[in-house]
Amino acid sequence: MHIAVTGASSGIGASFARELARAGYRLTLVARRADLLHALAKDLAPAETHIAPHDLSDVAHVTDWIEGAERALGPIDVLVNNAGVQIVAPTAEVDPEQADRLLAVDLAAPLRLTRAVLPAMLARRSGTIVDVASMAALAPTPGMAHYNAAKAGLAAASESLRGELRGSGVHVVTVYPGIIASTAMASAALEKYEPSRLLSAFPRGTEEELARRMRVAIERRQDRVIYPSSGVLSRWFPTMTRWALDRFTPPLRALPAHGGV
Repeated sequence: MHIAVTGASSGIGASFARELARAGYRLTLVARRADLLHALAKDLAPAETHIAPHDLSDVAHVTDWIEGAERALGPIDVLVNNAGVQIVAPTAEVDPEQADRLLAVDLAAPLRLTRAVLPAMLARRSGTIVDVASMAALAPTPGMAHYNAAKAGLAAASESLRGELRGSGVHVVTVYPGIIASTAMASAALEKYEPSRLLSAFPRGTEEELARRMRVAIERRQDRVIYPSSGVLSRWFPTMTRWALDRFTPPLRALPAHGGV
């Protein structure tokens, strides 16, 4: 099985690639930095990998890597839309160009990539789309307006596409990671807020466990992954979640606007 993972050079993407390599899958690794991808591919040996350095913020050319990947490893059986950019800052202070790049990488790119691989999956009557959204899609957090919007949009598209494709042989998995403590993105985001007991009490997850749950979701054709599992409460009780976040999210520190990648 050929699995393509965007944002594979670090964080959740790299951990997921390691999990998939151990399970024996063929992998296309997509990210901006070729040096990190080559280093990861070396670590994944003897798994069969294809390196696809690509900037997914260039939406007009976001699908250009697909032809080379399929030439190298065959048709893409699973597309993992994992690449993401995050900005944590007062909305009035966010650089519009950085905001546009976030929306391109986090929302426009996954939709275009899905559109590119979906017709062939439908023709084969098999395939899986994995969309890595965020708990921010279920519990939008003050100070992350553009990130909330992008991940909510991706989650909505992902959930609706699953219903659209029911009976087609193509499955959709929607992933809602919460705070994954070991990632650079999560660490950078947490540093933007003032210390608080509420923030420190939030459940944390690990990249390795999230990666394992994502692999299992693909193999068992599960609909979604919410991790840490306590995040399920946000899906079932959105009004209470909204009330708590509006009142208890700590204020932002006075720091530069741009967040992690």
